[in-house]
Amino acid sequence: MFLIAGLGNPGRQYEKTRHNMGFDTIDELIDRHRIPQGGIAHKAMYGKGMIAGEKVLAVKPLTYMNLSGESLREWVNYYKLDPETEMIVIYDDIDLEPGQIRIRKKGSAGGHNGIKSIIAQLGTQNFYRIKVGVGAKPKGWDLADYVLGRFSSDERIAVDKAICDAADAVEMILRDGIESAMNHYNRKNKQEQQE
Repeated sequence: MFLIAGLGNPGRQYEKTRHNMGFDTIDELIDRHRIPQGGIAHKAMYGKGMIAGEKVLAVKPLTYMNLSGESLREWVNYYKLDPETEMIVIYDDIDLEPGQIRIRKKGSAGGHNGIKSIIAQLGTQNFYRIKVGVGAKPKGWDLADYVLGRFSSDERIAVDKAICDAADAVEMILRDGIESAMNHYNRKNKQEQQE
């Protein structure tokens, strides 16, 4: 079984903001695979279903971004999952342009408070992650204001495509493994940058 966690903030005021790329990707997967909603457990909204022949828990922590790890630790402990091989975390990244995604097997938090919380709670930084680009904050802007803001209409088109790519990447990881997904999506990003 895989835990697929999309990070974000609950509440209507946060819908479609830069910080909610994880939530938006989970919504895409739930729609695509008709995953039944399970309600709320372990401080998260969740659904249980199948993706690419694998049993999955599709989870959106309701703890707010900075405490995401509290919810994920409860899921991992309850289902006795190995977070290093059975968990995929999807979240926003200001170091990638809107429309880009990047897949990693492990790494530091890179200043992302949701990832900091997960690393602190699980005691490892070795877990699969899909980063969805939201673009760098403009000079002089407060980072919190920027990530809680919304995209321009042009950016939104690119971001909606990236959400679909992130959902495709989850399917590829489950079907073909993390290496295949990294080779496919991370190389694609490089080619697009060079063009």
